[in-house]
Amino acid sequence: MALGLFLKLIQFFTNLKVYTLLLHVDYVPILKNIKLPEIIEFGLHLIISIVLAFVLNVYINRKSLKKEAIYRFVWKVSLIVGLLLYPTTLLSERTPAITNAYAFLIWMAGHWIYGMILGRLLSYKEGERV
Repeated sequence: MALGLFLKLIQFFTNLKVYTLLLHVDYVPILKNIKLPEIIEFGLHLIISIVLAFVLNVYINRKSLKKEAIYRFVWKVSLIVGLLLYPTTLLSERTPAITNAYAFLIWMAGHWIYGMILGRLLSYKEGERV
């Protein structure tokens, strides 16, 4: 939710379509011709985020990573996800140009925030201070 809020605020104040990029599903064959309400698009984003968090948590538990390693791992994965998803901007007329460096930096900052928050949440051990 933090990533969505951050990107929505940036888009509101700058008109840079980074929140639109987060929500767009133009590259999914079944969904590309359907006009979904924003709440549904955001819900799809949250489902993907929950699945990612679950997969990361399973990996973290299997590897028995320590808190600092969890932070670094989740932060790196979130930045990689941001890097891999940014080129989908090529698949939509509604999103920033692939060459828009400002949009890319904001996009990556949002994924950095996401990684920091998720890393903190996944590093929580019951009975310990984080």
